[in-house]
Amino acid sequence: MNISKQDQRVLHVLAQGGAIQFERMTNGKVRDVMCVTRDGHVLSDCTMTIFDRLRRRRLIRSQSGRPYRITRQGLGAVRAQLDNR
Repeated sequence: MNISKQDQRVLHVLAQGGAIQFERMTNGKVRDVMCVTRDGHVLSDCTMTIFDRLRRRRLIRSQSGRPYRITRQGLGAVRAQLDNR
């Protein structure tokens, strides 16, 4: 599966324990997204287009109105990266 560099960056943050928080409009559609790392930092690379692309490919999902997290399929699609800690 071809995944762009920005998609990989977001998936990598989610694989390390991050989440995508969202706001909904009155009609139920997602209006705004914010990717938060496990340390509480905000990833500025996460846009609505990247969010829609990841959700359409079923690499992320939300259960019971909670923040979006990575799925098993998403874990398989993310490439391994060195952690710069």
